[in-house]
Amino acid sequence: PTRRSSDRPAPAAPVANGTPVSGADRPLAKPPVRKLAKDLGVDLATVVPTGEGGVVTREDVHAAAAPQAPAEPAPAPQAAPAPQAAAPAPDARETRIPVKGVRKATAQAMVGSAFTAPHVTEFVTVDVTRTMKLVEKMKADKDLAGVRVNPLLMVARALLVAIRRNPDVNAAWDEANQEIVRKHYVNLGIAAATPRGLIVPNIKDAQAKTLPELASALGELVSTAREGRTSPADMQGGTVTITNVGVFGVDTGTPILNPGESAILAFGAVKWQPWVHKGKVKPRQVTTLALSFDHRLVDGELGSRVLADVAAVLEHPKRLLTWT
Repeated sequence: PTRRSSDRPAPAAPVANGTPVSGADRPLAKPPVRKLAKDLGVDLATVVPTGEGGVVTREDVHAAAAPQAPAEPAPAPQAAPAPQAAAPAPDARETRIPVKGVRKATAQAMVGSAFTAPHVTEFVTVDVTRTMKLVEKMKADKDLAGVRVNPLLMVARALLVAIRRNPDVNAAWDEANQEIVRKHYVNLGIAAATPRGLIVPNIKDAQAKTLPELASALGELVSTAREGRTSPADMQGGTVTITNVGVFGVDTGTPILNPGESAILAFGAVKWQPWVHKGKVKPRQVTTLALSFDHRLVDGELGSRVLADVAAVLEHPKRLLTWT
């Protein structure tokens, strides 16, 4: 016998953890975004959507996967130190360390970035003798009293100048909507090694800051990171990053992009080297810069122009006055 369609039983609602879930309660997200969330271990139900119509975007997933600062304030200096793990036995052949917290979140983000964005890295070696002399003069400037002036500050300023001259590099790839999102602001990230692991807080609207303001923001960012007081908001929304590998005596590297960003600049160690200057071989202070970029939205020409502009400013810092 036949049965009318209205008499058919309704399909069972999907079940998650033993609890029926209605279609209305299922987070709205496109398949690529769902895959990204799965790869990063992010539960879409916990993500706050910012897309039109309540759709979860890639940026929302990356933000949810970003390292989270502890909710409780750091203990006072006079508080007793936390108990340390027992030292391994003298004859131990290996030590196992649980991967969790900031280190786990960073690892997931780096894997997602490395296997999502096609990385390209270019290098340039540059004479920064004039910049190093300028840094010493600025340290004695009364107008800069109380702020930390160092070579990293000059690299940051040079990168901001290069971005102003080449704004297309300050962008992001929106996989869900198949769009390139050009940012009209620069949230400058500074990679910082802390006891909790690698974090990348950023200076909001760095492009609008004067040199003293940038120096103050940079000093505060580094101090806050070392003290473990960096908030989640300080690590979100970055557009381009600098990693200072030179502080470890390293010449250069091939840095991995911070998720959601299009470029990252590695600043190597500044060393005295023989260099051809004005037709003669002289000892000069030299460094190597490396720029990694997302080749989906930054081609070789654009990446080369940005790196060349940074190098030109550091070699001839007077261009800061003419190019800005």
